[in-house]
Amino acid sequence: MRILSIALVVILGALLIAAATATYTVSEKQSALVLRFGDPVRVTNEVGDQESGLHFKLPWEEVLMFDKRNVEFDMRPQQLQAGDQERLEVDAFLRYRIVDPLRYYQTVRNEAGANARLGSIMEDALRAVVGSISSQDVISGQRAELMDRVERSVDAAVTRADLGIEVIDVRILRADLPNEVEERVFQRMRSERQQEAARIRAEGEERARQIRASADREATVILANARADADRIRGEGDAQRNAIYASAYGRDAEFFRFYRSMIAYETALRDGTPIVVGPDSAFFDYFESQNGR
Repeated sequence: MRILSIALVVILGALLIAAATATYTVSEKQSALVLRFGDPVRVTNEVGDQESGLHFKLPWEEVLMFDKRNVEFDMRPQQLQAGDQERLEVDAFLRYRIVDPLRYYQTVRNEAGANARLGSIMEDALRAVVGSISSQDVISGQRAELMDRVERSVDAAVTRADLGIEVIDVRILRADLPNEVEERVFQRMRSERQQEAARIRAEGEERARQIRASADREATVILANARADADRIRGEGDAQRNAIYASAYGRDAEFFRFYRSMIAYETALRDGTPIVVGPDSAFFDYFESQNGR
């Protein structure tokens, strides 16, 4: 009886062990790759599938779990050479997602392998992009464009390599000059900006001189044209006046002489104005009486 009890306990234990080795549980955040003697046979709960929960396998099959969520790879800081031959310390990271666990296992095996492959791809992309622009552009304001170019380059390389992953985002945390060259480069940048400012000021002053000279020329031409028009109009008025005088003189010469004398008297005989003329002057002809007195 005791032997039978021991046998039952052994059998029950063996069944429990077999049950434990013949089942596996997959979380909704994971995908499972089942291996049989090292060869992949199936994938459970891939991206887009809803197969989480308890699953069965053969006792000699092995199950590898892969995270379906975004995975972050933080690249080690690199010293890269910019287009102007200055060296920059660049710190960047990448987020990706495993979309094909089978291909991921076949190409990189695990996260460590993926990080090594992605590190090489990231370094090549950063080296190519940073090397195509100057250190000033990297430091002073083209960080967003730089990250966009690096992301496109990394995504294209990952797609060509067919690693079973999807690149979500690439970010550059820091892109700065090493301490030993930072002050020298900033001094050169200041000098270049000062030269650029001086050039712009000189161009502005030259442009202002040209505008003033042009305005002066236009003013001279306008004044000359105005004087010419005034002289022409004045001449036309004088001619018209003389024509009117000539016409009036031709109609009644005596009246015309009388009228002109009256205008002359009005102009000359102001209050308190002394006039010295000879007694026989023709100026006062019209002051004489009709009987000669």
